[in-house]
Amino acid sequence: MSTELRRLRNYIDGEFRDAADGRTTEVVNPATGEAYATAPLSGQADVDAAMAAAAAAFPAWRDLVPAERQKALLKIADAFEERAEELIAAEVENTGKPIGLTRSEEIPPMVDQIRFFAGAARMLEGRSAGEYMEGLTSMIRREPIGVCAQVAPWNYPMMMAVWKFAPALAAGNTVVLKPSDTTPASTALMADIIGSIVPKGVFNVVCGDRDTGRLMVEHETPAMASITGSVRAGMSVAESASKDLKRVHLELGGKAPVVVFEDTDIPRAVEGISEAGYFNAGQDCTAATRVLVHESVHDEFVSALAKAASEIKTGRPDDEDVMYGPLNNPNQLKQVVGFIERLPAHAKVEAGGHQVGEKGYFYAPTVVSGLKQEDEIVQNEVFGPVITVQSFRDEDQAVEWANGVEYALASSVWTKDHGRAMRMSKRLDFGCVWINTHIPLVAEMPHGGFKKSGYGKDLSGYGFEDYTRIKHVMTSLDA
Repeated sequence: MSTELRRLRNYIDGEFRDAADGRTTEVVNPATGEAYATAPLSGQADVDAAMAAAAAAFPAWRDLVPAERQKALLKIADAFEERAEELIAAEVENTGKPIGLTRSEEIPPMVDQIRFFAGAARMLEGRSAGEYMEGLTSMIRREPIGVCAQVAPWNYPMMMAVWKFAPALAAGNTVVLKPSDTTPASTALMADIIGSIVPKGVFNVVCGDRDTGRLMVEHETPAMASITGSVRAGMSVAESASKDLKRVHLELGGKAPVVVFEDTDIPRAVEGISEAGYFNAGQDCTAATRVLVHESVHDEFVSALAKAASEIKTGRPDDEDVMYGPLNNPNQLKQVVGFIERLPAHAKVEAGGHQVGEKGYFYAPTVVSGLKQEDEIVQNEVFGPVITVQSFRDEDQAVEWANGVEYALASSVWTKDHGRAMRMSKRLDFGCVWINTHIPLVAEMPHGGFKKSGYGKDLSGYGFEDYTRIKHVMTSLDA
């Protein structure tokens, strides 16, 4: 007997709607490999309707005093806390993540980040008014950009949605947000919560695939396109947005180097790196998955890391002993398997290297050693629970290899030498450098990279300012 699938819907102009042409796609729980819902496969008519609603709502939302937008965001944060268990259930179904970790590691920072941007709404600052030419006073206005087309990824569907809508709404913009086609459930629930607090049209959700996202970015209405996703997707968005000179905000891939020097506390480093490498099945653009270890402690480190990996469990969301759940979809599982199958002869799998279980998309925590800088698995983002290890001889080689990839999002340095840590933080070409830790984020500090990791910042005042534009106003003192 077949189970009836739950129906998810778009949220446009204050109401839930099916796709205009009735098309849908199945949504699969990655922990079971079975469909649990359908979601709209939105087309041009749906995107047009969402953009029209956001454009109509923009003037009134823009003209609210910041204190009113702050109140709305604080209500959203409170509502997220009150309905946390519903959000957790939706996200677990979306992603297969462990229930306990979703409750402890995602809900609190999401709520905190919304409250941070609620405060930021009232803290826009700029150069003070002054006379820079005789008889004339200049001042700066920071204004919202307009309608923002936003595309969220599948690795953190809830949290990345927060990173997008919270600064945009706080600054006075209106939003059309598209979740990934594999993880729309929690975003649909967010729409129900947010829609009960903000005026209709201020926040809209359009479900669909990459073609839906392309229609959003190419649409004439948005003044800004923001995406968290792959390099390929980011380049496509930048190209599409260039046709009418939309502002673009891109948070793309990563290949974070983790540089471990000979003086570090190896057990402490192994514990921190394994947690930062395997959390969320390594499906994190900042994950600690590319380790560079000084040759004098290489063997000791690899042995300890392999032992740690062998003790880490992956499994179903309701298992309290698991550290991470499944990969998000069969294509992602295939990608991770492919990297291991194509390893060069000089590489050695120290732990893992295989699927786990017969149902769902689970993969064992894996350690690969013996790698060279030019190897595919070193140069390209795996986005899975795979940590690679290379051996370096000195600081200069560590810097060369750390910087020797196309990505530049995050990095870390593990050493007791303060001077070395400061030198490395200067020389590493990444948007974030952690020292003796890896992966913590706070709302007050920016997140974003260089090179093919994209441009623009999430979180912090810098992320808030990305959703504003600057206007110079000059007035004559003689008028």
